[in-house]
This record gives sequence, C-alpha cells and structure tokens, in this order.
Amino acid sequence: MSRAAVVAIAIAIPLGLGGCVATDPLAQTASNQNFTSTDGTLTEIHPESRGEPVEFVTSNTTDGSTVRAADYRGSVLVVNFWYAACPPCRLEAPTLAESATTFADKGVRFLGVNVYDDVAGASSFEKKFGIPYPSVLDADSGDLRLAFAQELPPSGVPTTLILDRAGRVAARVLGAITNRATFEDMISSVVAEANP
Repeated sequence: MSRAAVVAIAIAIPLGLGGCVATDPLAQTASNQNFTSTDGTLTEIHPESRGEPVEFVTSNTTDGSTVRAADYRGSVLVVNFWYAACPPCRLEAPTLAESATTFADKGVRFLGVNVYDDVAGASSFEKKFGIPYPSVLDADSGDLRLAFAQELPPSGVPTTLILDRAGRVAARVLGAITNRATFEDMISSVVAEANP
C-alpha cells in the first residue's frame, strides 16, 4: 500500500461529488463509452505526510505559454485533468471557472491538463465555459500525468488535485465536482496552512 494511501484521509462524499470517471486516454482512446463508475472519493493528506513537490515544465498550452512547477511555488495550485467530450468534465466546468475567480485574490492558481484534445478543441471548451486559466495539452506526451503519478495520481478523468504552496499534493477529488462548497472548503483548508 502506498504511503499516500496509508496517511490519507479518504472520505466518500455521496452528496454532489462523483459521476463518471473516464479511463486514462494514454491507455485507451477517448470516447463517451470509456467511463467507469466512481464514488466521488475525496482524499486529503496531512501536511507532515505529503510526498515530494511535483516537478514539471511544458510549453504546450492552450494560450501558448510555458508553465513550470516553479512558477506556482508559493501559491496553492488546483490542477484539473479533463477533455472536451467528457460529460462529467462539462458538468464541473462552471464550478471550476467560478472557484478560480473566487480564489484568484487568495494566492490560489488553477491549471488544466487536457488529456485528449488539440488546441482548437480545448480552446473551444474553455471559451464556452469561461475557463479563466490555461490548460496544458497533454494528449501526445502524457508528461503531466506522469509527473503526478508518484503522489496520489489522477487515476481517471476528471480528477482534480490541490497542491500546497510547496508544490506537494495535498488533496484529490476523483470524479466530477458538483458540490462547490465542499470543493472550496478543501481549497480553503490548504490556503489556511502555514507556509511549509
């Protein structure tokens, strides 16, 4: 059993979190048929039990920028794994957009990781749902998914990870986020922590 599994507090929340989780498009092609049931599990890791900071560098983003893990150090970072044709991704998109706006002045930043689409498909989704943050296009390389594989990995799509100011995975939502209050409480808990 992994250290994260041993030290994490995993709570199944049937009230509003969950839905469907697609299997990883690295292993299968994405389609609306590639979903498996999920229970909307939330996992939170105590600060003293978190693993190493996640490291990544990529320039393949929807807005043409280069993003590095180092750019987010000192901020709480919310990372959402998604793709445009994923029904639960579409369901949670308004919540993610609203939460990103709500927490923008509290030292919280958001980053999407699109696991299937090209820039046109991903950008169209972001425009439709008013997503105010960039997404990495990770379909070809899988680099971002691999970067997170060691610490509480994104085992399906959608998955949302919350990183602390040191870049360590602090929490995970497996499945669609449909309860904004619960999701924002998780973010607020990490924001309230002392700087590591």
